[in-house]
Amino acid sequence: MFRILAADIGGTHSRMGFFELHSDGMSSNVSAGADGLRLLDVARLRTHESLSFVALLERLFSTPQPFAPAQCDLAVLAVAGPVRGDICTPPNIGWNVDLRDIAQVGFTRGALINDFTAQAFACRSSAVVDAQVLQPGRDHELIRGGTVAVIGAGTGLGHCALTPDGLGGYVPVPSEAGHAAFPFVGEEEYAYAEHVRRTAHLPYCHGDAIVTGGGLSRLHAYLTGESLTPPEVAERLPQSPRTAEWFARFYGRAARNYALAVMALGGVYLAGGVAAKNPLLVEHPAFLEEFRSSPSHSELLCGLPVLLNRNQDSGVHGAALYAAQHLLRQG
Repeated sequence: MFRILAADIGGTHSRMGFFELHSDGMSSNVSAGADGLRLLDVARLRTHESLSFVALLERLFSTPQPFAPAQCDLAVLAVAGPVRGDICTPPNIGWNVDLRDIAQVGFTRGALINDFTAQAFACRSSAVVDAQVLQPGRDHELIRGGTVAVIGAGTGLGHCALTPDGLGGYVPVPSEAGHAAFPFVGEEEYAYAEHVRRTAHLPYCHGDAIVTGGGLSRLHAYLTGESLTPPEVAERLPQSPRTAEWFARFYGRAARNYALAVMALGGVYLAGGVAAKNPLLVEHPAFLEEFRSSPSHSELLCGLPVLLNRNQDSGVHGAALYAAQHLLRQG
């Protein structure tokens, strides 16, 4: 039996999952439903209440947990930012994550991954069994063997693809596409793009400025003149049809472009807090209309499964599945 700490460290919340991996009689296949993982508990902390990565871990273990750091076989840290070796510099967190620092609290072995790598692995775990189907797929054999695209609006706009490795596991393809230029269409959208670029002091508009919680507030203020927080905008969405329609269209465009970029025959999963807490934004007809819109590949896009993952703890399940694959292959 192995013990795993699976951490999902986001710009707003950090979730820490404690798992046991029972590997008796298992092969290296760690696919969903046969991963041998048992969740013991999930601790939830507000990220910005800690002044450093080490302080976050010290807060976690300042209260009793299912096991201590020294008893952990592998700590997998999924962080909302680009990972370069043992270091991640998250754009929406005030401190860096250095994997080597885990030794200060007693861990002996760890791995550092992007938070959407964890979200991608979660799509092949039990975390998505209740995912809401927005568009069913056509070829289920193709779906199981195809590349999965995960995109999620939260504090930032995360992306990751997951492709089968031919050995019963998966290879993640992390991405920072949320920082790439966002495409706008038509004079109304061009005017909004220039407004965002100018008021946010950006050289160009990127997905993190448009399809995020902050982007929702920015869009609502532009369309209505009301300056509200994302939760306040969410409360008013039923009475703010233009805000809902524009945001749904932008989200559908971002999802379509990523699905085409990675040829997501395995399906498209929407993650992140914006849609999970406000499903109206992706249930709106403008979302799928935009997702399916293509001068050359509309038929392909209409056949891809699109699902909404509303499980806010899915990142810890994905990080745990990543850990399981690593432990079962490398011991």
